Amino acid sequence: MPKMTDRERLADLEARQRKMVEEVEKTRRALRGKYAAIVPELAVETLTEREFRDLLVAVIRVGGDAAIAALKPLPDSTDIPKPPAKRVPATSMA
Repeated sequence: MPKMTDRERLADLEARQRKMVEEVEKTRRALRGKYAAIVPELAVETLTEREFRDLLVAVIRVGGDAAIAALKPLPDSTDIPKPPAKRVPATSMA
């Protein structure tokens, strides 16, 4: 087998790099899909969309172990929380 030129080697490495990036994205989407499948089993309707997003962003930022350690001291809820009341903007009487 003839030796590759530097240009051929570079092209080969770039092709492998593209394949690796595609594989990483494919695996990331699959993992996120598995996590998303958990959500329908949770009572997320008790949170606003912003609260849900902020909660997940904070947990991801600090890491799962730190978030769990921070939440464990909180008392368990014995009742299923009621969904928040529908928020309606106040209207002016003027």
